[in-house]
Amino acid sequence: MRDFDEHSITRAVIERFAETPDPRLKRLLTSLVTHLHDFVRDVEPSFAEWTAAIEFLTRTGKICDGNRQEFILLSDTLGVSMLVDAICHRLPEGATETTVLGPFHVAAAPEVENGADVSGGLPGEPLYVEGTVSAARGGPLGGAMVDIWHSDRDGFYDVQRSDLDHHALRARLRADADGRFRFRTIMPAAYPIPHDGPVGAMLVATRRHPWRPAHVHFMIAHPGYETLVTHVFVSGDPYLDSDAVFGVKNSLIRDYTQHAPGTMPDGTPVAVPWRQLRYDFGLKPLPVPAEEAPHA
Repeated sequence: MRDFDEHSITRAVIERFAETPDPRLKRLLTSLVTHLHDFVRDVEPSFAEWTAAIEFLTRTGKICDGNRQEFILLSDTLGVSMLVDAICHRLPEGATETTVLGPFHVAAAPEVENGADVSGGLPGEPLYVEGTVSAARGGPLGGAMVDIWHSDRDGFYDVQRSDLDHHALRARLRADADGRFRFRTIMPAAYPIPHDGPVGAMLVATRRHPWRPAHVHFMIAHPGYETLVTHVFVSGDPYLDSDAVFGVKNSLIRDYTQHAPGTMPDGTPVAVPWRQLRYDFGLKPLPVPAEEAPHA
């Protein structure tokens, strides 16, 4: 087949994938070509515009390294990450809603005792966090691993601070036999996503800001259940309705209740005003393998 025009080229490209042995790969490439060609026909880019688009993607790739993934940031700011998250996490009643993992999770965060202080000695408004882990529409999940991390009072994570030689504001702890957990820390703050690269230039060009509302990250795991990745956002934060990565859901917003100086629920004395967060999490059961399912 020769003499392709703006209409026949799409079918010709798709036909070149006809012998693809993996049916899923064939479907992905066919759909990609179809939508990409439709996009080009819709916007009719000039050569200069198409070259600029390729250069943008090239710069995006070049800025990626072991500590920064600009393509994930691009996916986040275009809402693609949250779209994939929504498709991959269609949840039953009682399961906590999910959101993006973010770039600051550390797999080797220290494991601490339930109830520990995870602030790492950093200054800030004291925060007491407590909650439970249960099965969606079920009972408590004792021993669930609760992995938490969040920013400091200035909006920085520990891995962004060259002055720290230890982990802070992150830890892993196990819920007790009744699925309860608690820890002490400091209040997180709103912060900007990295915006000194191509994604930041895109935000500037479209008059968007790079800010995320204040939140605490949670990753909760228990055998037989889908690992939950989510945030709990601070009610009243000015960026709740314009989160740069579209991660906010109403069910994930909570009051971080203010308290006068006194005593935290675990008996810890506090000489300054402090906050309290409570959130109860529900996990989605994993599908039972067919060979393990009960037979009638």
